[in-house]
Amino acid sequence: MALTIGIVGLPNAGKSTLFNALTRNEVLAANYPFATIEPNVGVVGVPDERLPQLAKLFGSERIVPATVSFVDIAGIVKGASAGEGMGNAFLANIREADAICQVTRVFRDPDVTHVDGAVNPGNDIDTITTELILADLQTVEKALPRLEKEARINKDRRETLAAVQAAQQVLDSGRGIYAADLDREPLRELFLLTAKPYIYVFNCDSDELTDTALLDRMRELVAPAEAIFLDAKIESELVEMEPDEAREFLVEMGIDEPGLDVLARVGYDTLGLQSYLTAGPKEARAWTIRKGATAPEAAGVIHTDFQKGFIKAEVVSFGDLLELGSMQQAKAAGKVRLEGKDYVMADGDVVEFRHS
Repeated sequence: MALTIGIVGLPNAGKSTLFNALTRNEVLAANYPFATIEPNVGVVGVPDERLPQLAKLFGSERIVPATVSFVDIAGIVKGASAGEGMGNAFLANIREADAICQVTRVFRDPDVTHVDGAVNPGNDIDTITTELILADLQTVEKALPRLEKEARINKDRRETLAAVQAAQQVLDSGRGIYAADLDREPLRELFLLTAKPYIYVFNCDSDELTDTALLDRMRELVAPAEAIFLDAKIESELVEMEPDEAREFLVEMGIDEPGLDVLARVGYDTLGLQSYLTAGPKEARAWTIRKGATAPEAAGVIHTDFQKGFIKAEVVSFGDLLELGSMQQAKAAGKVRLEGKDYVMADGDVVEFRHS
């Protein structure tokens, strides 16, 4: 599924360093604004501890995780909504993303300049939020005259008009569409920036990662949105280490798991995605579906013919399969079910599809 998360932030917040770590790509991470001009795209595996266990049960030769795509978008500055910096191009790139990951600088390094002259996470978040709101206001104000005309001719357009008018009121109050919990479906045609789900990444020094008071203050800035804390420089070093060495390094720092693992998993969830699993001698694999997908829709992710010719899905929960040790044992215990076209998939279902 081609779903992407756009990484945004002020210049020198650590976006490109984070992106390098996420994808192991060497994207230019320079110490000056607008080092990233074209958006860079990287596909990242979503950590899933179930896959190695499933591969062991089935003797699978390889493991194929679910993935999420990240787009590294150049730094936004004050006035971006009016074209400052390279605002128009950057905002267009954000518009194409399904969710937004805002990287905010917490670390203090005199050798890395801050575009506003001082490190202030709250101000940085406000700057980007304001620019996205202003850009959406421009979109809404441009669309309203057209929608008002359409609504006079076609009553079916009145719902959309009312939704856009409500959106204008929310934006005028200084809030975003997603944060205000507006119904986004009638607004979909406008591709509003603030209608996208948000993840906040705070780029900290390693010492700051264990400062609970500081982390709590950062959480308060973005609540109820998700807050992730990491040191982008350290994350880029971790991906170059052997897994055992990386784990030992994290333990010494008092960190439970790599920030990149948290980001990939939270990003996957933020996009409204979940995984079902398949396994055999060749591979153990996580397949990406939207939450609420039916069995035929899940089958279609493997191949469209599977959806068209869907008959039944043979399903067992991963937990039951792991506990019983094999498909044969799971069948004997009555844990393997045959589900039809109306079955709504659950995260971690282990499935084999029957199709014509």
